[in-house]
Amino acid sequence: MAFVVDQRQFGVVYALGQIKEVITEPGLNFKLPPPFQNVSYIDKRLLTLDSSDTEPMLTAEKQRVVIDWYVRWRITDPSEYIRNVGLDENAGAMQLNRVVRNAFQEEINKRTVKELLSLKREALMTDVKREVLESVRGAKPWGVDVVDVRITRVDYVEAITESVYRRMEAERKRVANELRSTGAAEGEKIRADADRQREIAIANAYRDAQKVKGEGDAEAARTYAEAFGRDPQFAKFYRSLEAYKASFNKKGDVMVLDPASSDFFKTLRGTGAGDAQSGHRK
Repeated sequence: MAFVVDQRQFGVVYALGQIKEVITEPGLNFKLPPPFQNVSYIDKRLLTLDSSDTEPMLTAEKQRVVIDWYVRWRITDPSEYIRNVGLDENAGAMQLNRVVRNAFQEEINKRTVKELLSLKREALMTDVKREVLESVRGAKPWGVDVVDVRITRVDYVEAITESVYRRMEAERKRVANELRSTGAAEGEKIRADADRQREIAIANAYRDAQKVKGEGDAEAARTYAEAFGRDPQFAKFYRSLEAYKASFNKKGDVMVLDPASSDFFKTLRGTGAGDAQSGHRK
């Protein structure tokens, strides 16, 4: 006959199946023994309802999205709650889940995906909360209060998500290929410029070398001409020696000539040598 109501609960006393008394304060209470009177308890704390439905919803541009949400709610009037909803918290959670999902579907149909992910998301949750409160406070009040409605996740359905990922991957590959082709073109340009500069440097060096060589040859020719002009016989003798040196620069060189009739060996026969020596002495 005695029962205790916890500070986290409402105590509901039934008399022959009818609600006789609702005890809202904690403490020790008394009732008639069954079957005349019975007592049940309803949670008075702030409850959380998490979404469990994975069915997609359509946005304003007809995109299929899946959202996760939660609702914070509490029972405020046990009598109305029992009459219009059910005998325990699970009954209220089931009906509240249906009302919240319908409200979300109605509001999401008015908005685009961009709005769901932007600052307008707060306005969406405010509108959903307003619609849910209108439903639970209608002609048959539920005896509950909805404290907060929140969205925790907005995502495309799996098929669209895979498609989005593939498009993102293709876009990244396109950008990477573009960067690679640009880098290759820049590399070819740099290499071509380096080759051009190398050819120019080689050409300039060859030009300068030929110029120096020509100047040297000219100076040598002038020196030879000046020296040979002073003694023509010695010049003839010197050129003959140079010709012999060029002709017999290797041990294996062989020439078949008639020394007696060839002017090539005139110097070796002595005539040219004697003339050269006499001219040199002069």
